Amino acid sequence: MTYDEDIARDARFFILRELTEQIDGQSNSVHLRRMLDAQGIKRAPDWIVTQMNKLGELGAVKVTMAGEIAIAAILPAGRHHVDERTVIAGVSKLSDIV
Repeated sequence: MTYDEDIARDARFFILRELTEQIDGQSNSVHLRRMLDAQGIKRAPDWIVTQMNKLGELGAVKVTMAGEIAIAAILPAGRHHVDERTVIAGVSKLSDIV
């Protein structure tokens, strides 16, 4: 795996974890970008939306667009991945990051 692929896998995990910490299990691409910046993953807004859409393709989140802002809502598969009950290929596990 390349460095860029590792960063994308880690970012997807951080996005899922952030969604589990929200009361309603949702967040938008602006908030998620700030959170990823704090994790040292500084990427363009389009890159963040691409990672959200990838999580959608993997069945971990549902993504809806509000204009140019993407909103992600965590699905059971995403929650199970964060809780390490299942593994979603293409998303880091907490044990991979720590």
